[in-house]
This record gives sequence, structure tokens and C-alpha cells, in this order.
Amino acid sequence: MANFGEGRRGTGGMLPLLALSAVAEYCRLPWKPPVTAGLLAANTLVYLRPALIDPLIPHISEVWFNPHLILKHKDLKRFFLSAFYHLNEPHLVYNMMSLLWKGIKLETSMGSSEFASMVFALIGMSQGVTLLLAKSLLVFNYDRPYYNEYAVGFSGVLFALKVVLNAQAEDYTSVYGILVPTKYAAWAELVLVQLFVPNASFLGHLGGILAGILYMKLKGSHSGSDPVTMAVRGVTRFVTWPLRFLNSMVRSRRRRISGRGRVGRGQTGIAGPGIWRCQSCTYDNSGWQSVCEMCGSGRGRGNGWSVTQGPAQSSSNDLPLDELRRRRVERFS
Repeated sequence: MANFGEGRRGTGGMLPLLALSAVAEYCRLPWKPPVTAGLLAANTLVYLRPALIDPLIPHISEVWFNPHLILKHKDLKRFFLSAFYHLNEPHLVYNMMSLLWKGIKLETSMGSSEFASMVFALIGMSQGVTLLLAKSLLVFNYDRPYYNEYAVGFSGVLFALKVVLNAQAEDYTSVYGILVPTKYAAWAELVLVQLFVPNASFLGHLGGILAGILYMKLKGSHSGSDPVTMAVRGVTRFVTWPLRFLNSMVRSRRRRISGRGRVGRGQTGIAGPGIWRCQSCTYDNSGWQSVCEMCGSGRGRGNGWSVTQGPAQSSSNDLPLDELRRRRVERFS
């Protein structure tokens, strides 16, 4: 997050660098993470405000994250949308380059639905923790710097993503040239960013770190997918239900059309569960019947023995062809 005093929107020619980096990263990947690409596009379009969407999105003056205004007017627009606005190109490009690297690693390992639900949860949690911190400081009469500050940017969510990404790391990493344990890199970056960029929102970044820690605690105490991921998957399954239903109907119809009828060519005496096949005329009969419905032959087993009777009547293999035809005519006349 960046405070109001950090700078104004400008054109520094850095957006082509962001575009080239994103294209290069995605070209080398066998699978292109769609949620990360969508987040990059959303933040960039909000900053550029092309004519097509300019009337549809609020101006930055309407979405500054300001604890006083959010709590006074219950302004959810400021609460959620302020994360997608940036002051200038360096602010946007720095955050999006960080999102590109973190998003690709996390989405590739977690899957798109879980990554999307996590980002959605972390936006709400980081903004909420920041709001609670500002309100808590107000209770202790320390209201000037934080309760009335104006801030925008995706960096609070990025700090939360950094915590999630490095939660299980056991190695060391360099933060602005200082070697620190990777799992504590977010804390080191919080301090160093505040030293080098005094106008950065300390409370917004701290809220992001605490939100990442809280998310990992909640995820560790919940077996299986988190509830937000389950909700996203449920909505996806509900939306795609008509297509899946039509697909199952088409598959079922294809199976019926391509399957054999009741008269087959197999040589075995049993064609399937509860069905036996006459060895003379190959007609499939119900397992409850001991006589073939087609030719009247007994259901044989072994050397001419019936399943339910004693020695079966003479097998139809021994009958003359004329006798076999006569039996069929009598059977269905």
C-alpha cells in the first residue's frame, strides 16, 4: 500500500517492461496460471482506465482506504477496491512484478480455484486486520498517523502471499542485500521498505503479514480444502451443471446405440449377471428361465444337464434342422 503523499499518477514508461516480463514468464510455462494473469490485467486496467471501462469504475478519490471513512459510512467500496488502485507507474509495476512471481509459484502448486479463493480471502483479511489495527490505535489515543491516512495498492495482499509462500521454508534469502531466514523475509521487508520508502503504508503492510499468518493458522486447523475454496468449486459445479448433464445424456445414448442386442454371437453359456445364452440359437435369456424363449432348448450345464432339472431333454445340437424350425414356429405362432 502507498499513502496519499507518496506520489501522483504519472507515465514513466515502465508498463512495457511489465508487459514484456509477463509475456516472457508465461511463454516459458507449459501451463499458464489464469488467476494470476487475471489479477495482473485487472490492476493494470484499473490504472490505465481505458475509455471502454472508465465510466464503470470509480475514481481513485472514491476508493482510498481510509479507516475513518470506512467505519463512519460503512463504505465497502473503499474496503475492497482500494487494493486494486495504484498511484503511479513505479507503484503499479513494482507490485505487479512481485505478484507475477508469487502468483505463478502459488497458483502452479495450489491450483487455480484454491489460489483464487486464497487471494479473495487475503484481500478481505488484510484490509480487515489493517482496519482493526487503526481502530485499536485510536483507542490508545494514537490516531494521527493511521486512523486518518489514505492508502491504496496491492502490496498488503502481496505481503500476505509472501508469508504463505515462505511459511514452510527452511533456507535463507536476501532482502535488499541482507541475508535473513526465508520464513521471516516478510518481516525484514516490512522494516526495510519503511526505512527506504517512508510514505509507504506501514499499517497496511503489517496488516498483510498478520493476515497471512492468520490464514495459515486457520488453514492448518481445518482439514481438507478451506471453506472459500469449497464455495468457489460449488459455484463452478452449479454453473457448469447443465453442460455436464447434457454430456452425460449424450454418452448414455451413444452406449445404447453402439451396444449389442439380445441376440449375440458369443460361445459361452453365460452372457452376463442374471442372463444365460442359449448355445444353439445364441439368444440371451433371463436367469430365471430354464428353457430358451427362442428355440425351447433346455438350459444345459456340462454334458447335457439342466440347471434346475435332472438330465435335460435332448440338446438342440442333436435335433434335425426341420424340428428346430418347427419348435420356433410353434413357440411364436
